[in-house]
Amino acid sequence: MSAIAILVLTLLSASAPGLRIQAVESDYGSVIADGRGEALYLFGREKGRQSECYGACAKAWPPVLAKGAPLAAHGARQELLGTTRRRNGKLQVTYAGNPLYRYVHDSPGEILCHDVREFGGLWLVVRPSGRPAP
Repeated sequence: MSAIAILVLTLLSASAPGLRIQAVESDYGSVIADGRGEALYLFGREKGRQSECYGACAKAWPPVLAKGAPLAAHGARQELLGTTRRRNGKLQVTYAGNPLYRYVHDSPGEILCHDVREFGGLWLVVRPSGRPAP
């Protein structure tokens, strides 16, 4: 393989999009979800970009991880997407500066734990504006 071909492949893999984040309709109005349509949550206890959900918390509320920059689709806002680095070095997706999580028992189109207090904070689904749903 030529040096140019290697360079092109390297640039393509470095800029490959990460996880798709989209807006979906729910009982709580339009909320952000992953590419499969599973709703994403923020943890009200967190007051910045750093996650405070580890151990048993992360088993019940798995962090949304990405291998590259997340990509907005279908109503999500690209300028609100970002990432933060977890203690283990993995990238966690953020939206409007909040680390994002899934609920382990949700499935696409099903929101089981909006407005639930667990692990010392309130778990809320997120609107495309970046604000939590009421």
